[in-house]
Amino acid sequence: MTATRVIKKILSCGLKNSSSKSANQLPQGHVRVYVGKEEFPCKFEVEANYLNHPLFENLLQLSVEEFGYSYNGALRIACEIDLFKYLLDLLKSRNPVAHYMELQDLISKFYSIRKKGSQ
Repeated sequence: MTATRVIKKILSCGLKNSSSKSANQLPQGHVRVYVGKEEFPCKFEVEANYLNHPLFENLLQLSVEEFGYSYNGALRIACEIDLFKYLLDLLKSRNPVAHYMELQDLISKFYSIRKKGSQ
C-alpha cells in the first residue's frame, strides 16, 4: 500500500464521519493526526491539503517505517511534537521556502533554532 492510498483511505474515513454531529467532528477540510513516538501522542487537527505537501509526505513515509501502514482511527506521525508544530507553522506562513526544503533541512533548521533558544 502506498502513502497516497493511505491518505485516500484517511480522507474517505473523514468524509464518513462528517455526517455525524458528535463532539469529535472535525472542521470541513481537516484531518486528525496523532504526533509523537511516545505511548501517548499529541492530537492535532490539520488542513487536509497539507497531506500533499512534500515535507508532510516525507514525515508520513518515516511513520510508515516506524508504525507500518496499519492504524486504528487517526493518522499517526512519528516525529517530535515540537518539530511537527514547527512544520505546521512553516506551512501556515505560506513561506515559499517550504516548497523547496528537504526534510533533513527542515530538521536541521529546527534543531539549530531550538539550540539558539536554549542558550
